[in-house]
Amino acid sequence: MTQDPFTIEIIKEALVAIGDEMFGALIRTSMSPIIYETTDFAVGATDASGNLIAQGNGVTGFLATLDTAVQSTLLHHPYADSISPGDVFITNSPYEGGGTHLSDVVILLPVFHGTRLIAWTVNKAHWTEVGGAFPGSASTQSTDIFQEGLHFRFLKLYEAGRLNKAIVEIIRANVRLPDSTIGDLHAGVAACRVGGNRLLELVDKYGLDAVLAAMRDLLDYGERMTRAALARLPQGVFEAEDVIEEDGVGGGPFTIKVKVTIAGERMIADFTGTSPQARGPINTSLAGLVTAARCAFKAVTDPVIPANGGCFRALEVICPPGTILSAQSPAPVSVYYESMIAAIEVMWRALMPHVPDRLPVGHTRSVGATFISGIHPRTGQLFVMGEPLLGGWGASADADGDNGQFCCGNGETFNIPIELAESRYGFEIDRYGFHDDPGGEGRYRGGKGVVLDYRITADEAFLTFSSTRTASRPWSAAGGREGSHNGALVLRGDGSTEAHTMVTGLRLAKGETVRLITATGGGYGPPAQRPRAAVERDLKNGFITPAQAVEVFGQRIEAMPARPDPAKVRGMAAPRQAQA
Repeated sequence: MTQDPFTIEIIKEALVAIGDEMFGALIRTSMSPIIYETTDFAVGATDASGNLIAQGNGVTGFLATLDTAVQSTLLHHPYADSISPGDVFITNSPYEGGGTHLSDVVILLPVFHGTRLIAWTVNKAHWTEVGGAFPGSASTQSTDIFQEGLHFRFLKLYEAGRLNKAIVEIIRANVRLPDSTIGDLHAGVAACRVGGNRLLELVDKYGLDAVLAAMRDLLDYGERMTRAALARLPQGVFEAEDVIEEDGVGGGPFTIKVKVTIAGERMIADFTGTSPQARGPINTSLAGLVTAARCAFKAVTDPVIPANGGCFRALEVICPPGTILSAQSPAPVSVYYESMIAAIEVMWRALMPHVPDRLPVGHTRSVGATFISGIHPRTGQLFVMGEPLLGGWGASADADGDNGQFCCGNGETFNIPIELAESRYGFEIDRYGFHDDPGGEGRYRGGKGVVLDYRITADEAFLTFSSTRTASRPWSAAGGREGSHNGALVLRGDGSTEAHTMVTGLRLAKGETVRLITATGGGYGPPAQRPRAAVERDLKNGFITPAQAVEVFGQRIEAMPARPDPAKVRGMAAPRQAQA
């Protein structure tokens, strides 16, 4: 069949659409709210060598985990007869391609045309349970990987079409929620099969040579567009550093350093000088660091075109082994996302002064991952809730920061609807709204963080929570003020209050409340230059108090009608919006 440019373009668009269809398939077939509501997963396809062809919507922080998972699978199964039609692989190894933490499980399906391997379809999803010491397989206390759950290293889940029942039974015997966990496993396989079938349909329709040519052209197009964008950026060497306060077991603070070099059509991100790997689970592996660098790189080059492996040919990531961003086995990695997103933000901190039209100032910079578990008061069954938190994004040179959005590592992620959460879990949500804590003031203000109250209705429950930006603050620019802090408060039944930044398995009694408070982003420009109309709007929306209007902005404004107190409005949830 003739490989004319029009046909190649049609195939390229169909390849990108495969990721979107896989995305929908996983949502429809999964059994855990963290997948079908929060969408804590990513899906995509690669060529036979593991070059990313297309990635559907999902977690931004998985941008370097699908293709590298395929590449590591090929290293583990290097012989011609090692990979056959009907095989499906499973891995969650943190220290190799695809690695983040054990809860993020990768399913990989090799796509064959006859006996020829032509592509892979892949998905990576957060399983609510993979075993480990604490419900939800999350810990801020682990000191090695063996405490964090089941570890799969590039195993064959299916061989020649036959399910490896031994792996399934090992999972069933070692997780607290076997039905939903195994259901999510099969959902991952189903999503891969949808993608594989669509690829083969393209081959049937257009011919193998045309489809392979479209894959190559898609990669080359991504490279060409990205290099052109790089050439338009300021050239030079740009440096920044930041801090992660703690590792959960008493270590810290830890330094994150980067030197970004832009030279012609190439960018080098060198993280040499970053602190050695931690004793606690704040570490990320090199795969997580590559994802971080790719996220920042994509944001400043060409964020519009769909991501593929060609987009990242011009990026080099350097980091010596054994740092907090390149941890080696058996380092704990349960809370890897906090260091990974710190690496994203330190790159944009280095670049933002030079491309203020593309990057804002500092944001909440924490997933704020929250896990609450216990016995449901109505069903008598174990429940495990896990979700990320909304926070504020930093202002930019011409706009206020976004309010109540997920951090830069989350991407196409949502909060669990209050109605669903209260029906599935042993708590009620009494408050979910923006707070008026000071921070982030400027000519353009930082986006507001939120306050969220979980009141326990089970006889007892247990909290695992982690956050950073708890002592440091979201950074500002051009005379703006730094943002506010992340953290958690526990309102005890005896009237006392406990503050926590990282905690695991904290016992909560019926009627007690977990109050989560997330950071407001940094401000841009002097607060005194903020227009009066903007200050009035902030006061009306409850983002600031009348005293703050006078003290910070120098503007005395008569009392205005306030928005309803969210503590008195049941079911008031933050909007389900994706972070741009």
